[in-house]
Amino acid sequence: LSICLPASCSVWIAEAQTEFKRVAEENVTLPCHHRLGLLEQGSLDIEWLLHVSETVQKAVITYSGGHVYDDLNEEQKGRVSFTSNFLAGDASLQIISLQSSDAGKYICKVKNAGQYEWARITLKVIEKPSKPKCWLEGELLEGKDLSLQCRSGSGTAPISYRWQRLSEDEERAEHLPPTSRVNISNPGQVLLKNLTQMSTGLYQCVATNEAGQESCVVQVTVQQAQNIGMIAGAVCGVVVGLCLLLLVVRLTIRRKEKKRYEEEEAPNEIREDAEAPKAHLVKPSSSSSGSRSSRSGSSSTRSTANSASRSQRTLSTEATPHLTPPQYSQKEPEGREAEPKKVDYNNLVKMGATLVMVPAQSRAFQTV
Repeated sequence: LSICLPASCSVWIAEAQTEFKRVAEENVTLPCHHRLGLLEQGSLDIEWLLHVSETVQKAVITYSGGHVYDDLNEEQKGRVSFTSNFLAGDASLQIISLQSSDAGKYICKVKNAGQYEWARITLKVIEKPSKPKCWLEGELLEGKDLSLQCRSGSGTAPISYRWQRLSEDEERAEHLPPTSRVNISNPGQVLLKNLTQMSTGLYQCVATNEAGQESCVVQVTVQQAQNIGMIAGAVCGVVVGLCLLLLVVRLTIRRKEKKRYEEEEAPNEIREDAEAPKAHLVKPSSSSSGSRSSRSGSSSTRSTANSASRSQRTLSTEATPHLTPPQYSQKEPEGREAEPKKVDYNNLVKMGATLVMVPAQSRAFQTV
């Protein structure tokens, strides 16, 4: 629609396409044409504004006083420019690498010599779904139910979800098993009821919107219940075997320690037994004199010496019963008689000993 007066001409440009939809990361050109550049070159002003809301607007790019200012909006700095010869009449705006923040209502205003022209354009930036996340909920056992879940973290709504089964070579899509059920309120969820071995396979979820689509894949492997029992039994068997092995090792170590302890205690017991005779060794005068007498009779027959020796030991024991504890008493083995030592008579005489004859049957000398 254009309105022209005799002295001036005010133009309202209504483009056939006043709304643009573009995918994020793409480029877009918002048109704006005018006829005011031929009036006065020095007074031409061009301004692009972005209405974020009814009360907030931002300057995108302007031309004034012969200079272009394209760094007015920090979020769009370096991504906006005039597409062509804006002085000649094409003040279209180009935006590269679109972002979701670029969406909104744009107004192009052209002013020269008191004349105005403008254009209004709505820009919608749509994002394709982010790569969805697929996961399973339930037990992978025959006869059980399994839920397939799928969801995209970002993307322009609405996003539709579609589950399908892939062939073994992953080249073509197949229909879901007959027992599957799609959740109408949440299309990203599919329920596989009464699992069987035929349910095993590769499942794909495709998330789609106006901008494009992304997909994810999940593997479903149904296991037999008896296999689970066998695996559990094997695990339990291994655990029990390890416990028994540890018990055997522990018992073996304890037996070795006990044997080593007994070997270390054995020499101590022998030493105690060997020292026992020292506790009751007493040299009473009567027994010692009798002992010398018995040894002095070594020239006599062996039977006489043995009988004298036994009588002397008996006398010594009776004379000192309180010095010989029962546990330390030792008995000389029978058949082993201590060989009497020979006595030097000359030495006995020098020491003042008196030789006394004992009864004839012993034929032994006794020192008094």
